[in-house]
Formats: sequence, structure tokens, C-alpha cells
Amino acid sequence: MAHPPRLIVGITGASGIAYGTRLLHLLRQTPVETHLVISRAAEIAMAHEGPTKVADVRALAGRWYKAEDIAAPISSGSFITQGMIIAPCSVRSMSEIATGVTSSLLTRAADVVLKERRRLVLVVRETPLHTGHLRTMTTLSEIGAIIYPPVPAFYAKPDSIDDMVDHTASRVLDLFGIETGYVKRWGET
Repeated sequence: MAHPPRLIVGITGASGIAYGTRLLHLLRQTPVETHLVISRAAEIAMAHEGPTKVADVRALAGRWYKAEDIAAPISSGSFITQGMIIAPCSVRSMSEIATGVTSSLLTRAADVVLKERRRLVLVVRETPLHTGHLRTMTTLSEIGAIIYPPVPAFYAKPDSIDDMVDHTASRVLDLFGIETGYVKRWGET
């Protein structure tokens, strides 16, 4: 039974909810079926970063799951996906994933993506970083994750924060071969 390509999107409690939300907006313009998990800490961060509401973000996804629903399809390797993006990714979630000691559906799904050798992209939103954070990132890179800090590309000459978010979200989707038309590519007009 054929199904459209599937991508899991996780949103954690780090600042930068706009990255995950924008990814979902962009993916709605593609044939990709999205599966969303929002951590409890992300729900709190949304209230602070506003005006985005949890229900509005969930409505952008093809399917969404509660963070405590560890029996959801995305908790199993037999549920085929292209991989997972966690945007933003908190240091806590990053650390759980690196150790394989997961406490929620979000980190369990990421662990499954890694064990199945699928693509996992972590848009880590923390600064400055101490040596422990850097070691955790090294571990994640060694086990197959891609660490993607949301660093603005000033060569794209962004006019707004939205332009910077669009560029970052689109570059993350490039890692899955998903073209959005929002990337100002170096050397291209």
C-alpha cells in the first residue's frame, strides 16, 4: 500500500517556536504528510512567544500526537518516514536523544529515526554552549543526527525576521530534498 512521503516534526520548549511553525506551513505546500509532536515545555514557550496557539499549530499538521502518547505510530520503526526535524530543539531533548533515555513521544520518535538510520535534523536553539553541550552534539553527529543551529544567512539580505525564519526552515527542508522556493542560493540569481 503506497503512502505519501511522511515527515515527523517535533517542537520543543526552546525559544524559536516560529521555526517549527514555519516548517509546517511550508510543508503544507508539498505532498509530504506531516506528523507533529509538541512537548509540554513547547506549549508553555508558545504562550510566552505568542500569538501562536497550540491548536493553530496542530491544525497545520496532517496528524498530531500528544507528547505522552508513546503508542503512537511514530514510536515504531515499522512506521515508514523520511525522518524527523525538531525545531526548535532544546538542550534537554537533545540530551535525551543522545543517550537513548527518552521520556516522551518526541524523543522516542527521534530515537526511532536514528535506530532506523533515517535523517534526524535538530535545530538546536541555545547559546552560549558549554563543553557538555558540544560533547552531546558530537555524540549526536556520530550516531547520525544533523545539528542545524538556526544561524541567519546575511548574504540573502533578509528584510525581516520572517525572511530569516523562511530561509532557515527552507534550508532544513533542503536536507530532505524538499524545495520551497524561499532559499536565496549563493551564486544564483
